[in-house]
Amino acid sequence: MASDASPFVELQDLTFGYGDRVILDRISLQIPRGKVTALMGASGGGKTTVLRLIGGQYRAQSGKLLFDGDDVTRMNQTALYAARRRMGMLFQFGALFADLNVLDNVAFPLREHTQLSEELIRDIVLMKLNAVGLRGARDLRPSDLSGGMARRVALARAIALDPELVMYDEPFAGLDPISLGTAARLIRQLNDTMGLTSVFVSHDLEETFAIADQVIILANGKVAMAGTPEEVKQSADPLVHQYVNALPDGPVRFHYPGPSVADDFGVRA
Repeated sequence: MASDASPFVELQDLTFGYGDRVILDRISLQIPRGKVTALMGASGGGKTTVLRLIGGQYRAQSGKLLFDGDDVTRMNQTALYAARRRMGMLFQFGALFADLNVLDNVAFPLREHTQLSEELIRDIVLMKLNAVGLRGARDLRPSDLSGGMARRVALARAIALDPELVMYDEPFAGLDPISLGTAARLIRQLNDTMGLTSVFVSHDLEETFAIADQVIILANGKVAMAGTPEEVKQSADPLVHQYVNALPDGPVRFHYPGPSVADDFGVRA
C-alpha cells in the first residue's frame, strides 16, 4: 500500500486504443487521495475510458496504472476483484435493476460480497439511502423514480460497501437544475464526510468547477491541462480556452476533416 502522500490513482505513460485507433497516447496523470477530481474534455477524448481502465474492464497496451501503488494492468483476476471491492461506480443514468425495488438495488452488492445478516444489510441500506435523502423511497421501483432520484439511488448503491474510491460516469447528464445541484452537492459532501477519493466525468462546467479540487482536461489522447478550477479557467492554452468558453471553433474544429469543398462540389478555379 502506498503512503498517504502518494496519489491514490496514477497513470504512467499509458497507451490504450482499439486496433489502430489510439484513444490515450502515453498519458500520465494523478488522482490525489481524499480529493474530488473531474475528467473533462470534448466527447470521445477518453474520459470514460480512464474510468474503465482504473476498474480493470480495459487493459492498457503499454504503461502502468497504479491503484494505491499496485499496477492494475498486471493484476490477476483474484487481485483485480479484491481491488474492485475498494471501488464504487456510478454508471451513467444509474443502471438500476428494473425488477428490484430501491432497497434491494442498494442491498445487491452487500448480498453478493458479504456474509452479513439480512437485518444488518437492511440497516446499512437505510443508512446509505438516508445519506442521499431517499430513505423513504425504499419500496419504490426504478420506474417510479425521477431521473435525479434514480441517480441518487445508484449513488447509495455505489457506496454500499464503503469504498475508498468512487467513480462517476457523467453523473449530471440529463438532470434538471435542481437534481443536478443536488447530485453535485452529494458528491462533494460524501467525499468529505466519508473520507473518499472521487473521480467523475462531466461536461457541466459550472457545477464541476464548484465542487472539484482538480480538473483534468483530456484532448487528442493527451492531458491538455491539469489544475485547480481557477487555473483551468485562466489557462491561455487555446484548446482549454475553447473548451472552457464553449467556443464553436478552435483547435477542436467544427468541420470533421475531409476533402475540400472545391473537390466535393467540383468547383473549378
